[in-house]
Amino acid sequence: MKRAVASKVMLVGAGPGDADLLTLKAVKALRQATVALVDDLVHPGVLKYLKRSARIVHVGKRGGGSCAPWSSQATPAYRGGAPGLGRPRARPSTPQAFIHKLMVAEARRGERVVRIKGGDPFVFGRGGEECDVLREAGIEVEVVSGMTAGIAGPASIGVPVTDRRHTRGVALVTGQTGDVRNGGDEPDWSALARSGLTLVIYMGVARVRHIVGALLAGGLTADTPAAAVSHAHTPAQRHCVCTLATLADTLAGEGLGSPTILVIGDVVRVSPHWLAAQTLPAAATRGVAA
Repeated sequence: MKRAVASKVMLVGAGPGDADLLTLKAVKALRQATVALVDDLVHPGVLKYLKRSARIVHVGKRGGGSCAPWSSQATPAYRGGAPGLGRPRARPSTPQAFIHKLMVAEARRGERVVRIKGGDPFVFGRGGEECDVLREAGIEVEVVSGMTAGIAGPASIGVPVTDRRHTRGVALVTGQTGDVRNGGDEPDWSALARSGLTLVIYMGVARVRHIVGALLAGGLTADTPAAAVSHAHTPAQRHCVCTLATLADTLAGEGLGSPTILVIGDVVRVSPHWLAAQTLPAAATRGVAA
């Protein structure tokens, strides 16, 4: 029996939500796939570009050890092709080692494997780890960049993460702990507070009070502008603008949970929502994106 020849694996960034934000190269890769390994934060609308015959495997990974549906309105489990565009119900988080083995096994069977990731594969997407595993197994890998939520989310409410009038750069950091390989268990919040950079924080909602306290202790002022964008570029998008000191209470009061991007820095002042909040009642500081 002839041995299957390993195919190239594509790591495709699906962007923050809206399928219209996919790159043309991403759409081309999806249309050629025979097997798609799909992350939890990939919007169901992205899957319409897969062939009807493509086999779809949901390999979601979320903090807390389980994967919730993409939204409370998710339809029954998606089984292939365009119809339905549903998601499975809540299920255990897929171990990363299992995802590695699955990618290698499917590629060695000769399948055209696409690993679909929310945002960009190389921005808190474990893309580097997966590239290493595939190359060590002798499998060619190509990365198709996607729009990361840390840039697209703030932009959706008019916040530019860089603006020469307000900052000289931006730092994209994770609010989670326990998975940082060198230099401690979490970012050096004191150093970031002194950096003068816009801080864009992924996966920070669960530890927001700790993060705020560390940034205040590091030198940021209580009135530093802050914003949060939840479910960016999806029909469920919500946001708020506030100050650093009120960020934790505002998130709790508005019920903004994961996935939410936090933005801290003077660039928030550029947003029309911040400008409106200076003259309108508190209700104007939050809302659902149009």
